[in-house]
Amino acid sequence: MTLWCSCSIYCKIVTSPAAAASSIRSYSIKRLEKMPLNKLANKERLPELDLFRAFAILGVLHVHATSYAAGGQAADSPFYYFFNLVNIFFKFGTPCFIFLSSFVLFYNYLGRPAGRELVARFYKKRLLYILVPYAAASVCYYDVAHLFSGEQSFFNTGNSLSAHLVWFAEDLATGTAYTHLYFVFINLQFYVLFPLFLLLFQRFPRLIRWSLPAGFLIQWGFALWNKYDLQLMNKASYAPTYMSYYLLGAFLAYYFEDVKGWLTRSFRQQSRGGKAITLALWTSWLAAALVHVQLYHNGRAYGKWVNSLWYELLWNVHTFLSAFVLLQAAFWVYRSSSRAAVSFLSRIGALSFAIYLLHPVFLLMYRRLESHFNPESVPYLLWIWAGVPVSLFLAWGAAAFVFRWVPGASFLLGSKPSGGQEKGKLRAGGQGGKSAAV
Repeated sequence: MTLWCSCSIYCKIVTSPAAAASSIRSYSIKRLEKMPLNKLANKERLPELDLFRAFAILGVLHVHATSYAAGGQAADSPFYYFFNLVNIFFKFGTPCFIFLSSFVLFYNYLGRPAGRELVARFYKKRLLYILVPYAAASVCYYDVAHLFSGEQSFFNTGNSLSAHLVWFAEDLATGTAYTHLYFVFINLQFYVLFPLFLLLFQRFPRLIRWSLPAGFLIQWGFALWNKYDLQLMNKASYAPTYMSYYLLGAFLAYYFEDVKGWLTRSFRQQSRGGKAITLALWTSWLAAALVHVQLYHNGRAYGKWVNSLWYELLWNVHTFLSAFVLLQAAFWVYRSSSRAAVSFLSRIGALSFAIYLLHPVFLLMYRRLESHFNPESVPYLLWIWAGVPVSLFLAWGAAAFVFRWVPGASFLLGSKPSGGQEKGKLRAGGQGGKSAAV
């Protein structure tokens, strides 16, 4: 039931374009597949994607701000259901960013010949604006984590510098220098795979219609393999865990013109079929999210845990549908909200990669202020939620300061975002938050 809406969209696009014509702005899929890929190269800029990034980074901040409370610190609080609800409901952040990163890359590169020069430029940009900031952030967070825990660090090593270097090398190679850096590590894995997918889809364009089933097959094959054989503790740090989202990005990038009308039309402007798809999508998404929340609440609050595959399934359905919901919401908000609101969200989205890298250190310092709040009290509830705006605005301010005043800021926080919202082609290799998109 929860997958019906996304499956219906997929089936309409792949198997029956004529049936989808009344609800999705479409020209024939067969005509599109016969079109030379170089015809797909000239793409319009999509400023709505900055709003998508803003929604996703806000999801990440809500999850991180409530992690301690939902993880057990406030288990006896009368507000515990709220803490758990926020912590699980907003878990769409990382999967949606992976989807968006894939969408932007394929949207820009699919119609361009994947020659040696293009691949070389692609990796050069990732090396400068993703890998270098990742390494720099890993060094800083490794040291911060050890300093705050009272252990020795790089800058206070005594006679154990060699041991720290070994530990750090292991953390850098697995994305575990700090809890949030696994996401950048995942994207680096996908950057390695991207030229291979690009060559495959350019040589065999018809394979793109099967990218969604292939993504689910790879993702769930890996999940089952890990459960019954590998048993990796950090499964979430490996690319196959997110393959359905990654290949969804490739799929929608290729067929974007077919869903663009459905995304851009308000609910009132949609046809009857379009309204049915939208209602089914949002209802299924909300239902999956709330069941996901309840399942975790039963386990965390009452110890009633079930087979881990149920959590895997609900997380996958909830977050996969979130990609469609956030995308449609971004297009709607961009067209219907005030200029001030759109500008505010767009700026958050443009700085999302930098905000992602910086916010944990501010959240760590903010949490050290808590010493007198009773977890069962209203002040504690307000203090927990206030971690969202505090970490957001401090990270935002720090990022803006670094980009303006620190030489070589791009090597610390990714490529500097453009100052305007000028029309033009969306750049996959521009702002780190636009290509790696947190």
